[in-house]
Amino acid sequence: MSSELGRSRLSLIEDSLSSRYSSWIRDALDELPDNFLITDPAISGNPIVFASRGFLKMYGYSKEEVLGRNERIFQGPDTDRRSVSEIREAIRQERPLQLTLLNYRKDGSPIRVFFHMNPVFSRDDWRVIHFVAVQVPISANLSLSRSGSTRNRRNSMEDWSGLKEIVLGSCRREVCLNSVGELGRALPFDSYVDSDNRGLEAEELCEASDVERQKAAAAVNNILSALTHYSELTGKVVCGERCSSMGIAPLSSSLIISLGRIKQSFVLTDPHLPDMPIVYASEAFIKLTGYSTHEVLGRNCRFLQGPDTDVEALCQIRESIQAAQSCTVCILNYRKNGSSFWNLLHISPVRNASGKIAFYVGVQVEEGSKSDSRGLSPEMMQLGAVGAVKVAVRSLSMGVGPSKS
Repeated sequence: MSSELGRSRLSLIEDSLSSRYSSWIRDALDELPDNFLITDPAISGNPIVFASRGFLKMYGYSKEEVLGRNERIFQGPDTDRRSVSEIREAIRQERPLQLTLLNYRKDGSPIRVFFHMNPVFSRDDWRVIHFVAVQVPISANLSLSRSGSTRNRRNSMEDWSGLKEIVLGSCRREVCLNSVGELGRALPFDSYVDSDNRGLEAEELCEASDVERQKAAAAVNNILSALTHYSELTGKVVCGERCSSMGIAPLSSSLIISLGRIKQSFVLTDPHLPDMPIVYASEAFIKLTGYSTHEVLGRNCRFLQGPDTDVEALCQIRESIQAAQSCTVCILNYRKNGSSFWNLLHISPVRNASGKIAFYVGVQVEEGSKSDSRGLSPEMMQLGAVGAVKVAVRSLSMGVGPSKS
């Protein structure tokens, strides 16, 4: 590992896999033949925390030279900036991405790959735990290797003929434009490309074949299967799709982090989805009810009801939601173990920056709870939690992340 990495950062990188998966995870990943990286967005800079043997061999780096660094180390002068922006945006939006990318090996030679990235989610709270990035070299690399590195092609008309073959072959005009940028002004590129199409074709990438795309998809599935299996052994289960089994709308990591700072017991429900399911549950709520996060998400709050729950209180809650108003009730609820508790429940609509109702928040306080260490009453703690939730949602919809309509 590079000496320039601080001790604390080194520890974070080493713990990134071992803290969630069983001790066999690295050996299992090393046995996979695919070229891939795993990065950790929870660590500053989204650094590489695992690099496969195939990937290291393909790029000519050692493991010590790669771990702890960002994937930008593989970019070079002709790497398409638009593709880099697409990757950055997909990471921000926590979604899969496939594209063709021109990277560089350690020796400076170019390599064009089909890049397939997929987030890895925690089944507990649906946060993004890792990103898996598979890179499959595409057939255009044969032409690239024959013509040599970009720098060696400078001012060479003989190599320009080889470059023209790339343009007329499987690659589109972007390869030609990128290379000409290194050749300088010596070559009149206008004579090879129609002026009307030059800008558009310059942005297009080489296309990967169906076989290469299928190989990347299969690799991602194999890696996710391994991560899922070895996470099940520790009880910290991961998956490749967020909330897909429950059909509930995902929350961004930015909002989840903000909500995680609120220590009160509360849930967030989505009124735009059928049966108004819970889309977030605080740690205090999990502790109060005895249910796990996975058992709560996607369900309506009625699972807390029992044989002696007051029907009038339920009607009051229903009427307040229909009127888009806040309400406070004292209702008998039940924990997972069957024990009951009187719940001082406060429900309030939560609006986004445009004034539309995005969620409903329900804050729970067990009757008989004492004031907190600051001397605040249960009622004041509830209002404080509601206020904090509203600030988090509005801040997100004002530009910190995607808004919820």
